[in-house]
Amino acid sequence: MSLKKLFIKHNSDKFRHKYYKVYDLYLEKLKKNKLNVLEIGVADGSSIKAWSDYFINSKIIGIDIKKIDIVKKKLNKKNISIYQGSQSDKDFIWTLTKKYKKFDIIIDDGSHFPEDVIKSFKILFHSLSLNGLYFVEDTQTSYNHYFGGNPFDLKFSRTHANFFKSLTDSLNYQEIANPFYLQSGYDGYIKNISFFNNMIVVQKGLNNIKSNLLLNNSYENRRYKTKINRGGNKFNYFLKYKIFFKLYTLFLFFINFFKKVILFRY
Repeated sequence: MSLKKLFIKHNSDKFRHKYYKVYDLYLEKLKKNKLNVLEIGVADGSSIKAWSDYFINSKIIGIDIKKIDIVKKKLNKKNISIYQGSQSDKDFIWTLTKKYKKFDIIIDDGSHFPEDVIKSFKILFHSLSLNGLYFVEDTQTSYNHYFGGNPFDLKFSRTHANFFKSLTDSLNYQEIANPFYLQSGYDGYIKNISFFNNMIVVQKGLNNIKSNLLLNNSYENRRYKTKINRGGNKFNYFLKYKIFFKLYTLFLFFINFFKKVILFRY
């Protein structure tokens, strides 16, 4: 049965929000695999039951901050396990990762508060399997101040929409022409980030394609190496790329550093 029909069958709001269209893009080819599927936010259990029927060979793990009556919610099925705890409680999440080791699919349908969404991702990313998928639902709360979002400062507010926007830099971390750039824990381990209406999908995977413009985040070093390999006056190349170009980059680095400090964007 398709996800659309399963969401209708179990009365999941994922049907009303049209999320099945996004899930179909990623999950159709995985439905028969043996996976660990974690959903944050059980609520009435409707989507957990849909995942249970869809991933018949997988373990479906659900967490919720409230105590869930699995009998009343009809969640007492062989491939479903429910745990009570907060999505932003590091110790609680670590107990799950110790038990299940890796999760192949993680779905955040929890509190939808920016702080919780960001913290959960930071805690769980290391437990997402290589080539695993991380889905974040209802990202419209990033733009709603009643959910801790910010509709007034769309570019620089600390919302989960902006957090995931910033992760797009991790796709191109080797192309950042800043020799002072410090790699994050996500650099080299995110293959794809996709943004949909009210939904974000992150695909984990090795991303270690070398830059053809930079050498260790330095344009100057790459150009110097390229030039001396072709022959010519090494001293002139050294002055140009190792001295003057690097001084120019250093100047821009400090200009932008003080700009961030003045505008509180650090």
